[in-house]
Amino acid sequence: MPTFARRTVTVAASAALALLTLAALALAGARVTLTAADAPATTHRSTTGERTEPTPTPQPAPKDGYVVAVVLGATGTVGSDALAPYEVFASSPKFTVYTVAATPGPAPTQGGPDIVPTYTFADTTSGRASPRSTGTVAPGPRPDVVVVPAVNQPDSSQEAPLRAWVTAQAKDGALILGVCYGSGVLAETNLLHGRTATSHWSRITQLTKTHPDVNWVRGQRYVQDGPIITTAGVTSGIPAALHVITDLAGPTEAARVGGLVGYPNWSLNAPTDIPIQSFTTRDLPIAFNALAPWGRPTVGLTLTDGVGEIDLASAFEVYDVSYAARAVPVSATGTITTKHGLVVRTNTLADTPTPTRLAVPGATTSALDATIHAWATRHHVTIDAVHATAPGFDGALEYLASQAGQATAVSAAKMIDYPAAHLPLDGHAGTRVPALVSLGVALTAAAGAAPTLLRRARNRHLTSPTGN
Repeated sequence: MPTFARRTVTVAASAALALLTLAALALAGARVTLTAADAPATTHRSTTGERTEPTPTPQPAPKDGYVVAVVLGATGTVGSDALAPYEVFASSPKFTVYTVAATPGPAPTQGGPDIVPTYTFADTTSGRASPRSTGTVAPGPRPDVVVVPAVNQPDSSQEAPLRAWVTAQAKDGALILGVCYGSGVLAETNLLHGRTATSHWSRITQLTKTHPDVNWVRGQRYVQDGPIITTAGVTSGIPAALHVITDLAGPTEAARVGGLVGYPNWSLNAPTDIPIQSFTTRDLPIAFNALAPWGRPTVGLTLTDGVGEIDLASAFEVYDVSYAARAVPVSATGTITTKHGLVVRTNTLADTPTPTRLAVPGATTSALDATIHAWATRHHVTIDAVHATAPGFDGALEYLASQAGQATAVSAAKMIDYPAAHLPLDGHAGTRVPALVSLGVALTAAAGAAPTLLRRARNRHLTSPTGN
């Protein structure tokens, strides 16, 4: 074979091996990341294997107020989509809020703790009480507002009961609030047919293809078309819920609640326009986190009774979208009750591989159970306060920046559509991901150089005095 042809073949083989090596490393990393993200959280069980969580206490509907139902999916619910609007509505005495799911067992959330629903769908439609581990629950009141968060598989048969229940409530006159990719659930019910709607910026192109009967719009915090409101990504459920409070309970009450939850730049007359987003090179830190999962730290997000729902959700959400660490829900007993009565199920430290550190959402570290302090001392594990600098998503993003670097926190804020320009997101990314990326580049280069090295070795052998 002529020299030029041999060199061309060698270069082509080198390039192919380098690309295959790079692709294999990326696919392996992505598979590890996605498998971990999709796996259900380990949850505490008693020594007999039975669930140990209490049943949420239903609240009576206000005489002159409104009932809000937050639905939970069977395939995994995005926690912030459900919990953030839950706290917004529960912060007003004009609203009674409950969670509802297909079955009475704890409903999984994406990257966070399981939530024990207050009612099942049957409880709210059949007029019959449902037996629970602690007795019976009275039939749930029909909702005036239904919050539909994103679920992992909105078009699956597992979510058919959810879709049917939401459709029935819409037909009965409920206002429907679809948060983030909760619009995907609503599109599957045909409730959005012929309407204008929005969703998470990364989903709109796909939704336009799969549901062309909907007028999908970008660059809006939320969109209302008749009795259906849809929102942009994740945290946009907060201003959308405040919009509902304004319409139903009045601007004075909305302003009061808005002051409590502190969403950046929100006001009664704030415009709904937001930047139109897309993936850019600035999101590479999160991409590298996803593609280089090996050696990722484990953070035990340690929950206490009375934690605010937004504080809880924000701590898990920033890790779920950034892949900067594996976040594991932990509590002293395996269950906690939030500020407004949600019951969530967690790991105990006995159920959890030793975390790199413990981080406490919404509370000072002094509020922890003494057994957790003793465990941390015994295992030489640091305990941090997630919201030491600020509550809610502000504090969670600042904590993420301190642990994973500014670039990761800025990209995470973009992923959840959260205004973060006002935040001092200071921190360093550490060396784990750069070291893994450098190792991957070295392996890719070695694979690409292999054909050239082999050819040279063969030539030396053939030209040596002992060669054949």
